[in-house]
Amino acid sequence: MAELRMSDSEVARNFTEVLARVRQGAEVVVEHDRQPVAVLRPVVPPRRRISEVLALMSRTSTATMDADFAQDVQTAIDSHREPLEPPAWD
Repeated sequence: MAELRMSDSEVARNFTEVLARVRQGAEVVVEHDRQPVAVLRPVVPPRRRISEVLALMSRTSTATMDADFAQDVQTAIDSHREPLEPPAWD
């Protein structure tokens, strides 16, 4: 992964471009007066082992580990994507 060093003012001026570089895998060290203050890096998506997924399934589930199992799991994930609505006190 490439590491870029940029001043906070450079990042502020080119934020959309900086995020595009991060999406491509770059890590951006943000500096103020040549001192590092933050690092922007791509988020590592959370992953679960198949044993964890199976443990979370209901005992009445009809899912089977066949050629379509991955699609079944993706369908289940997609059907439970509620928008984040933090409490008012956040």
